[in-house]
Amino acid sequence: MAGLVGFAASAAQPVPRAKGAPLDFTPHGTQPGLTFGLEGNEESCSGCHGNGSSAADDRLLPFSSFAGTMMANAARDPLFWAALDVANSDVPGIGDFCLRCHAPDAWLRGKVVKDANGGTLPGFNGCGLSGDHQSADLDSNDFSGIGCHMCHRTMPTSPGGQPTRRIENANIWTDDSESCPNGPGIGPCRRGPYNYPAPGVGAPPHPWQYAPEFQGSELCGSCHNVTSPLLGETDATALKKLILNDGTVTPIPFPVERTFSEWKQSDFGARIFSDGFARDEPGATALRRFGETCQSCHMRSSEDPAARACVANSPGSRTGNLPVHEMAGANTWVPALIRDLYGAVLGRTEAYNRTIALANEMLTERSATLAIALDPIGTGAQTLVARVRVTNLAGHKLPTGYAEGRRMWLNVQARDANNTLIFESGAYDPDTGVLSRDAQARVYEVKHGEWNSAAGECETTDAQGREQFHFVLNDCIRKDNRIPPLGFRGGSDLETRPIGHVYPETFPGSGKLVNYDDAVYSIPVSAGVARPIRVTSTLRHQIASKEYIEFLRDESARVNVPSESAMCAAPPFNRAPLATGPRTQRRADFMYDLWRNNGRSPPVDMRTASASTAGL
Repeated sequence: MAGLVGFAASAAQPVPRAKGAPLDFTPHGTQPGLTFGLEGNEESCSGCHGNGSSAADDRLLPFSSFAGTMMANAARDPLFWAALDVANSDVPGIGDFCLRCHAPDAWLRGKVVKDANGGTLPGFNGCGLSGDHQSADLDSNDFSGIGCHMCHRTMPTSPGGQPTRRIENANIWTDDSESCPNGPGIGPCRRGPYNYPAPGVGAPPHPWQYAPEFQGSELCGSCHNVTSPLLGETDATALKKLILNDGTVTPIPFPVERTFSEWKQSDFGARIFSDGFARDEPGATALRRFGETCQSCHMRSSEDPAARACVANSPGSRTGNLPVHEMAGANTWVPALIRDLYGAVLGRTEAYNRTIALANEMLTERSATLAIALDPIGTGAQTLVARVRVTNLAGHKLPTGYAEGRRMWLNVQARDANNTLIFESGAYDPDTGVLSRDAQARVYEVKHGEWNSAAGECETTDAQGREQFHFVLNDCIRKDNRIPPLGFRGGSDLETRPIGHVYPETFPGSGKLVNYDDAVYSIPVSAGVARPIRVTSTLRHQIASKEYIEFLRDESARVNVPSESAMCAAPPFNRAPLATGPRTQRRADFMYDLWRNNGRSPPVDMRTASASTAGL
């Protein structure tokens, strides 16, 4: 959407609701009450697609490579549970919206808010989930997260041909049909990007269907665009609408996350397959041009000579044609927490280690480049000018995804010939988790807030100046200086444009923004400083800031969220305490203790570059 004119400058945000009825935050797509529930990964899939006999199998088989990912552990994530309690306090019942993505099996089985008979229950706090964090991914355990069936039973349209309302918020259609046209057995198709010729050399021993959409990014966009919930069939029913920083209330549902849209507006998404899909079936013509899908970066195809998709297939049967389910992202910290909490009992320690290593590789080798140059400097007291360029190599903004607490910044240090520190910007104290925001600090982040009509501004802090993170209440964007991807065409799109920072066009009239940021630093140099001076810049990425973790703790205490055990012991669930997790603590207190005792979400040094005044 290029822009809006003529909308009233009003902060009114009506919340639609039927009289006497609870809000339905998840009215779109397949609803709870499946005939065929989503089957547990280790009950249905890992016997063939995991549990291999070699190191290559451990790295490459679909379940083995997936088991340590954040997707596979979305309901074990302690940060999610802490944020859920705050969300439910801000908008009672909205946990239904959150759990639809993080615990989809439980949601579709009617354990969250909507039961299988169309009734309602207060399961928005997760107390209706069965199992435990350290239990295997069986049908009886809801604490694993996103399972194989969640994706591989997804259909592009409903059984009646109705398209998806919007590509976002897990508004997907799940195949629940009685039979499948291919393969043995009765039940829904397992859909994927492979077509097996009859009688089917290598065909799976279960119902299957070729689904070319599995090679398109729209499948990923189903969850990796997040929008304020639509409570009806039109955008006008959004819980929160986007308010611009001049007070204009737009008709746009508030954009919480826009990773898919960022990709789609980039050269990665614009120069894609001529019909939207790649071709893998035998004898087909490859139509790929220059683009990259989400899968081509986050599920790279393996060239390993032993690659196979199933233990029943011979090693090498899928060499060069196996998208590995590694789902590499930018999170190195939370997988380590989950590993240390539950990995040993689950038998997944090495799987979590692989996920951490892949995320580290993504950050340090595949996300950005960094360069630094110094202006010439004279003798005596001078100002040394350092020019730092960060270039985004990713197919979306850098950083992207969940906005709250996530950030990237430049640490710039200048040292004299004796290695004495004479200047620093963007200093970080690992003992306290404090990032110093000096006048020259460059911190890449998005700041969502709540519109204050009396003050006429988007507020992101409370009266004491403390950062606030009420993501279900947010309706305005105060700042978004994250670096655009290559060829980004969203510079005027109200949902994705930079705010509070200018990224110029690649050339006037191109309509595309540059995919780099130039930060200029003025470094005072006194007359007595020993030369040459070396300036070093380090690009750092952090998953959760001190301000975010402390907000979750303090807000949970302020609204008096009970301990997890006390909350879930209440009717109608009467759930006995879990064996793991917060139990007698508030979930946010449990998360705070994990943060304090595990490096305070240590930042990852993505890139480092140096330059010296020697010879200038």
